[in-house]
Amino acid sequence: SLHLYSGSSDGTIRVWLCSTGQCVHTLQGHSGTVYALALDHRGKLYSGSTDNTIRVWSTSEHTHIQTLTGHGGFVEALAVGKDGTLFSGSW
Repeated sequence: SLHLYSGSSDGTIRVWLCSTGQCVHTLQGHSGTVYALALDHRGKLYSGSTDNTIRVWSTSEHTHIQTLTGHGGFVEALAVGKDGTLFSGSW
C-alpha cells in the first residue's frame, strides 16, 4: 500500500494511507515545524525542522532511527541522491 508523508507545525510527521486518506501513524520527535521530507530507496524517511535537526525514520517500522545535528539554522531543504547520499540545506 502507498503512503503519503506530511510535515506539520506541531513537529510531527503524519503517515497517510493513500487508498483511504486515513492517517495511520504519527511520528513524534521534532521540537519545531517540519519543513522538509525526503525518502530514500532503502526505506528511510528524512525530516528537516526549525529545531535545526534532521531526523531519520524507518518507513517500515515507523520508528526514529537517528538524529543528525550540526545545522546552525532551520533545515528547510532535503534531497537524497541515487547513491543514497543525503543533501540538506538550512538558513
